[in-house]
Amino acid sequence: MTDPRLFVFGPGYSARVFADALRADGWRVAATCRSEEKKAELEAQGIEAFLFDRGRPLADAKAALAGTTHLLISIPPDAKGDPVLDQHARDLADLRTLDWAGYLSTTGVYGDTGGEWVSEAAWLKPTGERQKRRVEAERGWLNLYRQYGVPMHLFRLAGIYGPGRSAIDSVRDGTARRVDKPGQVFCRIHVEDIARTLRASMERPTLGAVYNVADDLPSPSHEVVEYACGLLGVEPPPLIPFDRAEMSPMAASFYADCRRVRNDRIKRQLGVTLAYPDYRSGLDAQLAAGL
Repeated sequence: MTDPRLFVFGPGYSARVFADALRADGWRVAATCRSEEKKAELEAQGIEAFLFDRGRPLADAKAALAGTTHLLISIPPDAKGDPVLDQHARDLADLRTLDWAGYLSTTGVYGDTGGEWVSEAAWLKPTGERQKRRVEAERGWLNLYRQYGVPMHLFRLAGIYGPGRSAIDSVRDGTARRVDKPGQVFCRIHVEDIARTLRASMERPTLGAVYNVADDLPSPSHEVVEYACGLLGVEPPPLIPFDRAEMSPMAASFYADCRRVRNDRIKRQLGVTLAYPDYRSGLDAQLAAGL
């Protein structure tokens, strides 16, 4: 049996938590990066590192991917498309050692439902350019499965939080705001539950499957900030009406859509039990761990 090897295109926050958990279990892990400095940093941590970016494909893709049994793609598409697909689709199609592949997408592909619940069977109606690119990238990865048998799985992630990227952290660093848009809710998922879901999929692969990865409690963002302030024993920032809140176009774009995301499939098909089924349990655990 081939020793398991995970290859990660783009070891961001979620992918890195997942990769580190596998490394702790003895897996070999390889990952791409965009600079020599980052390459040296990854290698010092025991991760094989390869330079990759739009316009700079893997120097020797066959050698870099050799022995890969599991593949994770967490690089977002750019204005030209998906850089991994554009430059290495054929290499991945030829990778005969591959047992499982996952693409980290976003629940933003569903667009605005006016707060209604959406499942993986919902029509994709992206409202912004970034979300439209995601839909195209998803199609490209699923086509790689349909045409060449690459064992793809899509994971549509809700808003990601965890130690270092939570309301607790934003309250501590003074960047937390409480913006009120009546009826607006956001879906979230703890980074450790993303890793848990990916692991469950690896153990029960269903080629071409699509999964929503979200917790059980869609909530207004201002409630989450208020709860974090309560945990830290500080006064919450003032509640600002959305139409009077000054924010960047990127920040404002998140308020353009409102939806509630169903997570039944990861529970039913993958047997996932969320460690943090709502933001309260996630923030409670972070504070208890001293993070």
